[in-house]
Amino acid sequence: MDPVCQRFVIKNSIRFAVALSLILFCLGNLATAQTLQFARLGDFKTEGGEVIRDCRIGYRTFGTLNSNQSNAILFPTWALGTTEQLMGNIGSNKLVDSAKYFVIAVDSLANGVSSSPSNSQSQPRMKFPRITIRDMVNTQHKLLTKTLHLDHVLAVMGISMGGMQTFQWIVSYPDFMDKAIPIVGSPRPTPYDLVFLRAQLRAITTDPDWNNGNYTNNPARVAEAEFLALILTTPDEYNKRMTREKLDAELEKAKATPGFDSNDKIRQLEAIMSLDVSAPFGGSMEGAAAAVKAKVLVISALKDRAVNPAPALEFAGLLHAPTLKLESDYGHISPGYEAAKVNPAVADFLAQ
Repeated sequence: MDPVCQRFVIKNSIRFAVALSLILFCLGNLATAQTLQFARLGDFKTEGGEVIRDCRIGYRTFGTLNSNQSNAILFPTWALGTTEQLMGNIGSNKLVDSAKYFVIAVDSLANGVSSSPSNSQSQPRMKFPRITIRDMVNTQHKLLTKTLHLDHVLAVMGISMGGMQTFQWIVSYPDFMDKAIPIVGSPRPTPYDLVFLRAQLRAITTDPDWNNGNYTNNPARVAEAEFLALILTTPDEYNKRMTREKLDAELEKAKATPGFDSNDKIRQLEAIMSLDVSAPFGGSMEGAAAAVKAKVLVISALKDRAVNPAPALEFAGLLHAPTLKLESDYGHISPGYEAAKVNPAVADFLAQ
């Protein structure tokens, strides 16, 4: 081969090899980052004084942390949701853009991934300690500070129970974030909320298969399907997609659907029921709001039957915070159906 051609081939082969290596390196890092990881926190003492032994928290990261560590966003899961499910909300043209932000998705306690009744070796089933929303937040604080070595984040955001954790974050650790976006969450459940939360618990614990948490198959599967039908959307929306003829068959399917682990669900329901960010302030929401330092955008669904929007909107008023009110018949799941409205609002708020 001509020496000039030989140098050309070698030079370009090296360029190709370097480029290929970089591509593979980036793809490898992306896959590793988005893979479920665990932070081991040791023995964790709950608000109630009990101890979760060998506590571990699942998490995934998306995007790249910038040089001054100013683009991190914490994104905890909704009730019994997982970070695998949160992945659908992270990326270009989605709820939060991982091309701009370093997103830390966290599996909340008792979701079946992080330490839970369903996976604890030393405290299985109902031996697992009762937890609170603040316990979830405290374990996340340890994850960020001890494992990821972050002492500040740009924002905390979450949907449903993730929004409840967001409210708890801004009150418990007011200096830790610049911004917060609770979405269809609440700083404290209303009496109406508590009624259906208690009804769900009662349906599980009075089911013949319950056996004090030592069940073989998850109890109250049909009841859970009925509760979801009642609270996730509105009667008008449900009636549009359901017929009297299909109803029995749909509910019958629930018997064969594994669903959430019932012990996990109990511990998370109890956590939601006990939520009250005003508790350290003598029950004063004004006192809780006065502790908040972050800029807050509250997103609520006005027809939400799962999480009453009133407490969130009232707290926004105390904070003089902007709000985004969703009005569709999709109720609690409106953020997904109204993404064309929600996603740009979140992006604009984060960019301010």
